[in-house]
Amino acid sequence: MPPALEAIELSRFFGEYAALAPTSFTVEEGQIVALTGPNGAGKSTLLLCISGLLRPSKGQVKVAGHDLYEDEVESRKALAFVPDVPRFYTELTAWEHLKFIALAHGVEQDFELRANALLSELDLWEGRDLYPHNFSRGMRLKLGLAMALIRPFKVLILDEPASALDPQAITYLENKLLSLRYQGVAVLLTSHHLDMIAHLHADHWSMEKGVLTTRALEGAE
Repeated sequence: MPPALEAIELSRFFGEYAALAPTSFTVEEGQIVALTGPNGAGKSTLLLCISGLLRPSKGQVKVAGHDLYEDEVESRKALAFVPDVPRFYTELTAWEHLKFIALAHGVEQDFELRANALLSELDLWEGRDLYPHNFSRGMRLKLGLAMALIRPFKVLILDEPASALDPQAITYLENKLLSLRYQGVAVLLTSHHLDMIAHLHADHWSMEKGVLTTRALEGAE
């Protein structure tokens, strides 16, 4: 069985500047990987490349065995990405965003039940008929999470998912990620919240100046 996520000699250059030095790694089913590093280390560049939003200069990305660019439909079905600043359609309400994602992925069955639960758990129920531009940054991040969680996936990528969340929402996120791990989902996230990384018992990788180190950091769980 292929890894849930695989990068093969993946790199991204801007001119001669190596935002992401060539790197290879795998993330297996049920594995949670937390990536840390200073601002500008290349963490977001890496996530953008493996999510398909930024084409790498060289290398391959495979999601559940499907090449991200040669088998785009199947690979994107298996992958969900929540950026640090989620983007939304200006003409859709929060509820309509969830409905749109469910329709796009063919998972309309029991949509209302699942959407009701997600919005309630994320404390967004009262804002379901509002447009996201009316939301606070934390609420927009919660809606981005809900848009990922409303449909099935095998790999979940999160860029600073706790950056704007309140403590209650961080606890919800931690419990949700642990639940996904037990379901066999692979998770790769960036975070500066070391307590959250410890609570997740995540494999702790680091990045600096575009270079990824995948061996566990000293003292990491």
